Amino acid sequence: MQTDVVRLGRLTGKRSGEMMHFLSSMQADRHIADADILVDIAHVLMLDKQKIIDRDVTEQLLPALLSMQDEGIPEEAFDDRFEDIHAGIESILIESAGVEIGGRLHIGRSRNDEVATCIRIKLREELLKQMEALLKVRKVLIALAGQHKDSVMPGFTHLQHAQPTTLAHHLLSYEQAFGRDFDRLRDAYARVNLSPLGAAAFASTGYPVNRDYTAALLGFDGLVTNTMDAVATRDFALETLADLSILMVNISRLCEELILWSTSFVKFVSLDDAFCSTSSIMPQKKNPDTAEIMRAKSGSVFGAFSGALVTVKGLPMSYNRDLQELTPHVWLGMHDAKVSLRLLIDLLSSAQFDKERMREEAGKGFSTATELADSLARAYNIPFRTAHNIVGRAVSKGDLSLATLEEAAKSLDSGVSLVKKGLTQGRIDKVLDPDYSISVRKAPGAPAPVAVKGAIHDRKKQLSADSALVDQKLVKLAKAKAELLSKARRLVA
Repeated sequence: MQTDVVRLGRLTGKRSGEMMHFLSSMQADRHIADADILVDIAHVLMLDKQKIIDRDVTEQLLPALLSMQDEGIPEEAFDDRFEDIHAGIESILIESAGVEIGGRLHIGRSRNDEVATCIRIKLREELLKQMEALLKVRKVLIALAGQHKDSVMPGFTHLQHAQPTTLAHHLLSYEQAFGRDFDRLRDAYARVNLSPLGAAAFASTGYPVNRDYTAALLGFDGLVTNTMDAVATRDFALETLADLSILMVNISRLCEELILWSTSFVKFVSLDDAFCSTSSIMPQKKNPDTAEIMRAKSGSVFGAFSGALVTVKGLPMSYNRDLQELTPHVWLGMHDAKVSLRLLIDLLSSAQFDKERMREEAGKGFSTATELADSLARAYNIPFRTAHNIVGRAVSKGDLSLATLEEAAKSLDSGVSLVKKGLTQGRIDKVLDPDYSISVRKAPGAPAPVAVKGAIHDRKKQLSADSALVDQKLVKLAKAKAELLSKARRLVA
């Protein structure tokens, strides 16, 4: 049975099974095991290039590592008797190839820089997957907006009817928010995709390692230069979890609205049955459970961020074992955000919006009163505050007729006679129509169909650029991996 080769020198105390399980990071290490093999291959190639190890050692190490790459890491490498997957892989190599060969794998390297490199490799892959999912949900929102440029609905502030808008305008607000989520993850990627390899424990190594070479082999964009910072920092993980937390806020807000809109007293949307459940006792129920769980998953991601933040807040430089407890938070937060976003894509794609019902509500609650006040100010040269007060007082009387507005103007001692200025009931009725209120709001980003059409064009253009950026990064990583493995195979062919 292979033993943990790391402990054979300095330590002799026997550990209980409970202690080994407590100290082991194997469960989290399953996320980075494949990355570890790539890091090992790159490290061996660098050792060979720098003539730190002899070619005959390289020719025996690489086939064993390539076998694990092609056929999978043996399950025994994940046993709790090894503190981590790095020690597990090294122990198996020593068992199979002997210490003269397998014992040279770790020259010029520490588990500290090794694990930091593996986490970054896995995290950059997960970031790109999340960015791809954001592209898809944004595409769905833009497509829905294109279908609903003329779908009038009420807009709300304080959950009260505020002003009429369109469903397109409402959906584009979320698309823009998700666009910022994409930008944040893109920016985080730039800081994640830097190589700590070669930092060793924290003070680098006396061997003539080539950090730039391994960084290039592994598809990194550069180095985390200071070797102490390279192994000690997890701010790239904190940044990612912070960005995912903001993303989950946006997902949760959208789910909250879909839940409210699907209620029998709102009835703006009908969610597909696949995303809903029924009651075990009430046969009439159709509950928006998927949206509710997504809303709850935001708390899970927030918790992962908080847990990670608290883990590192008091750690002195450089590496501390506490960091082992941070890594599971990263994978949990990433998983919950990724699954939520992917489900949201299908939830939105299958939703059916009731345009007639939304239009029915659009003009309620005096929601076009703002346009009436604006029109009084624009057309009749009345100070806006005076117009605002006149309309506000008329609303308090429950009526926006010409007579009530004239009475309100007199009661305010405004010195304004709307009748004398030429205001008619026909003009009032026109202004109070939700379609009119929307049509005059043509500024960039506003709800008028012409403005929405321009916004859709701009957002499609941005979406295309963002998609090209993700494709570029995916191609670069795939090319780097292919070249790494090809170089290793050529060397031992």
